[in-house]
Amino acid sequence: MGKLTRTALAATLTAGLLLGVVPVAAAAAPATFGSPTANSTFNTGIVFSQPITISQPIGRAEVLLTIADAIGPEVVDVPVPATSGATTLTYTLDTSGPAHMIPNTGIVARWRVVAADDPTAVALGPEFRLVYADDRFQWKTATSNLVRVHWYDGTDAFAAKALRLGEDEVVATSKLLGVTETQPVDFFVYANVDDFYGALGPGAHENVAGTAFANIRTLLGLIPPDQIDDPLVAVRIPHEFVHLVFNTAADNPYHLAPRWLNEGLAVYQSESYGTSDRAQVRAAAAAGSLIPLDGLTGQFPNGDDFFLAYSESVSAVDFMIRTYGSPALVKLIRSYAEGRTDNEAFKDALGLDMTAFGGAWFAANNATPKARSGPESAPPGPVPSAWLGAMPGSSGALDRSAAPGSTGGSAAPIPGATPASSDDGLSTWIGLVVVIVIVGLVLIVVAARRRQMSARTS
Repeated sequence: MGKLTRTALAATLTAGLLLGVVPVAAAAAPATFGSPTANSTFNTGIVFSQPITISQPIGRAEVLLTIADAIGPEVVDVPVPATSGATTLTYTLDTSGPAHMIPNTGIVARWRVVAADDPTAVALGPEFRLVYADDRFQWKTATSNLVRVHWYDGTDAFAAKALRLGEDEVVATSKLLGVTETQPVDFFVYANVDDFYGALGPGAHENVAGTAFANIRTLLGLIPPDQIDDPLVAVRIPHEFVHLVFNTAADNPYHLAPRWLNEGLAVYQSESYGTSDRAQVRAAAAAGSLIPLDGLTGQFPNGDDFFLAYSESVSAVDFMIRTYGSPALVKLIRSYAEGRTDNEAFKDALGLDMTAFGGAWFAANNATPKARSGPESAPPGPVPSAWLGAMPGSSGALDRSAAPGSTGGSAAPIPGATPASSDDGLSTWIGLVVVIVIVGLVLIVVAARRRQMSARTS
């Protein structure tokens, strides 16, 4: 082939390739968007609104809501506008009763519409960001490097002390766990029980006076203004801030660290393993009512055991530090950030799994583990009277010796016959079904291998 011919052919092929990658024109957007808005009322709902101008019939309309630290949005269908031109899309997110939302939760909303005749014609509106607020009060705010205190009742001195306690604990626990906090923590202080539990919602755990929501870096605390100098407040505020730093050190997308480890460190950091907690653990150990640590990995129990759970948690952390050292505790907590299971984390840091550690802690407290209990078999029911009659061809004599669970005895066996089981028929059918399933699976595998071999040789 001549040089000129080859050059012409190359040019032709190049032109063909370029024509092949010419982009297809995007479908025309079915609508344009104005500026979105939202109005919220605490413990009621949030109304999202989106002005829109429709240029062609709409087949589907949606609002995309990303709440707090969700990995992606929740897609909610909304009524499709019946008219063209300018209109407004609206959606109300319920936050009342069981749908309660914690104050200071961030939300990102975005609207999307799809054309009726062309599913590729999609219009996506601008993002709208809001923070769901507890609008029952006029909040005041005091700010430091890492903490923002919000309060509505009390003096500036009240807020300043709360701010200092929180800031000091963030610094101390960050240093212990070897992490650096860069994002501020919002601490909302409520002046009475009703206000506080109104913020927590209907699912609030009883007996709590402070709660940490690490996923939104928010703390809620109950501190009446006249109690800011109470020694308990100097414990309560640092306790909650420990949880936020713990989460920074152990956060992972798979599972939480054991609850007792998190709460135990919070108690240990804010008040150490004190006399009251020691007495409660000793009493429970002596009475045989000490709760295994495996039973405190999730939600703590209610009633008196609620306080025992906290005492046990700090006792276990204290035992861990005395036995294995503070570096082992830190290594254990930090290893959760790598996505390890409980047993993997404990074995790497302490050399034994979590259950074995719990057993060692039990032994150190001279406690006997509780007997494990679980589902039990139901007692046998009565035998129907018709089953107790004489068998055809028999002498009619019955053995009246009572069988377990029977109401009048069992029929005597037929002489020379093999005792029959009421389960024989069922067992036969089960066996037959199993054989059929196995044969079917074998045939499927054989057919698949044949297709595979055919594909490889073709």
